[in-house]
Amino acid sequence: MVTEARVPDRLPASLLSNPEMITACRRRDFAAVFRLLKLAGIYPSLIARACDMTPSRVGEVLSGKRRIEKIDLIERIADGLHIPGRLLGLASRSWELEAPVQQHRHRSPKPADGGQGSAPIDPELFVNHLRGAMPGHYKAANLLGSRHALDAVTRHLQLLDRLQQAIGGRDRDELLTIGTRTAEFLGWLNQDLGDFDRALFWSDRAMEWAQEAGDDVMAAYVLFRKSNQATAQRNAQKAVSLARAAQRSVGATHRIRALAAQQEAQGHALMGNPRFAQAKFDEAHEIAAAPDDSHADDALDLAYCTPTYIEMQRANCLIELGDPHTAVGMLEAELQVLPPVYRNDQGVYLSRLARAYAVSGEPEQAATAADRALSIAVDTESARAMSELTAAGKALQRWSAVPEVATFTRPLALMGSGSPLDH
Repeated sequence: MVTEARVPDRLPASLLSNPEMITACRRRDFAAVFRLLKLAGIYPSLIARACDMTPSRVGEVLSGKRRIEKIDLIERIADGLHIPGRLLGLASRSWELEAPVQQHRHRSPKPADGGQGSAPIDPELFVNHLRGAMPGHYKAANLLGSRHALDAVTRHLQLLDRLQQAIGGRDRDELLTIGTRTAEFLGWLNQDLGDFDRALFWSDRAMEWAQEAGDDVMAAYVLFRKSNQATAQRNAQKAVSLARAAQRSVGATHRIRALAAQQEAQGHALMGNPRFAQAKFDEAHEIAAAPDDSHADDALDLAYCTPTYIEMQRANCLIELGDPHTAVGMLEAELQVLPPVYRNDQGVYLSRLARAYAVSGEPEQAATAADRALSIAVDTESARAMSELTAAGKALQRWSAVPEVATFTRPLALMGSGSPLDH
């Protein structure tokens, strides 16, 4: 009898650690991924069967005629081929978490209560651990890029979600309170990396938990974050509406009002209303610059809400509103005072500076800023930065003969374009 070929439960460690495989997965270059899978004896016909795809579609991917971009198909490929979620920028897959338990189940005695009624970890200990871990995750994302915090934060939330479903009372309230902050942050990490589906999912979960826990401060902040996501998707009306909701929210603290006001300004800029945009930016700057003795939002990572941050967002909108020369001066000045720990944002702001110089007709300065931004963007994998660099590259096309421009645009072309995101 002939045994039907199947994908192994675990791909060879040598393949998963292969730099070409890691790069192909990170870029979601499935033509390269499928070719590399041949090293594990997984051929196109088996790929088609395992991923519920037609052989012809797999062939089109391999030949470069078709790209795979839909998140549901990417998840199906990860599960069908047993590619760890972290390699593809996904949460850890259920089979990754379950396999070790299944593998050793025969060694573990059955609990006396049949496995019912006991939590796998003490909720209070877990809440304290997560509170202590979050500042480190914030720093890692700011300095090294969102990818460096994504896997750990995702695993924390998966465990938290299971815990909160199994317990009640004060323990559950504590879990939801730290959970809403962690979920909001995970939404941001995914947005920075270009995955809007997961960003929106975790922001919605953060709002749900905030409302359950009666956390008005967090509910106000999530409204601001959802306005930010609407701006990133260029939905101006929704951005303004959500920003206004955040400002009038009962939980809106000093800094949250400043953030929401500048977010409303960005929405007005998208609608081409410079007067309204400038007025809201002025209001946001005034709030951010004023002293604040309140500690209501200390559990949030709001240290970035400074006058410098507000002016960076104003400068970006001035590029959109047709005043790139003013934007250049503002970005140059504010980059001088941006704390070095915000390296991820530095890559984004340098990318915007490059775009402002390019639109202003200064190709050499644009290329210089873009080159600095590209080196950071490669490290941080920020889709926000890559989107701005792509826009700068397009604006520089008419100066392709300038040596400095060519030095920047060649590696950019190899990397491909990013997704239209914003912060």
